[in-house]
Amino acid sequence: MRIGILQTGHAPESLRAAYGDYPDMFTHLLAGHGFDFVTHDVEAMDFPASPLDAGGWLITGSRHGVYEDHPFIPPLEGFICAAMEASVPVVGICFGHQIIARALGGQVEKFADGWAVGPTDYRIEGRTYRLNAWHQDQVLRPPEGARTVGCNDFCAHAALIYDDRAFSVQSHPEFDRGFIVGLMQTRAPGLVPEPVLAEARARLDLPTDSNAMAARIARFFTERR
Repeated sequence: MRIGILQTGHAPESLRAAYGDYPDMFTHLLAGHGFDFVTHDVEAMDFPASPLDAGGWLITGSRHGVYEDHPFIPPLEGFICAAMEASVPVVGICFGHQIIARALGGQVEKFADGWAVGPTDYRIEGRTYRLNAWHQDQVLRPPEGARTVGCNDFCAHAALIYDDRAFSVQSHPEFDRGFIVGLMQTRAPGLVPEPVLAEARARLDLPTDSNAMAARIARFFTERR
């Protein structure tokens, strides 16, 4: 099955030699599940010709906010709607989670209570997943037709499902410990408050459930429709 990765941003250049860019992380995360991958850098306006060009679509994270004025955001929202109308499954991660919700009429904003960083526990579909987080923006109101299937005390809509058409999570199962440390060194200064970073550092060695979430994402892509 071919998965099209819709790349909406880039990892910090200083970290790419060690960790790759976002499509590399997802290729690694979903390795062993029978997929091959094609990447479209939609941030650079490289869009697929049709939602039918792949068996499923995965929307990456980004440093951008979905409510910001960037040329790629309106056509990406249109592509999401077209893919869902064509019953091609869509998975969204962080920014991807938010842009699916916004494309369908949900509300996304900077969360007044601040940032989530590092290993974070979420209750998703009846089980606890510990996954790396890196976000301030949140889905504050899901769109009509979305069902909240994941949350914690900080993030009320941490995972959403749209029947068999889309599945999205606010967390970053593709980020490992080293990459989170790298983000704390490169993107956090002056942006993320030090007490949040200190709490994250104290949790960095906790194991995560990235492989379990990868299996959940793979099942979503391969479910009979």
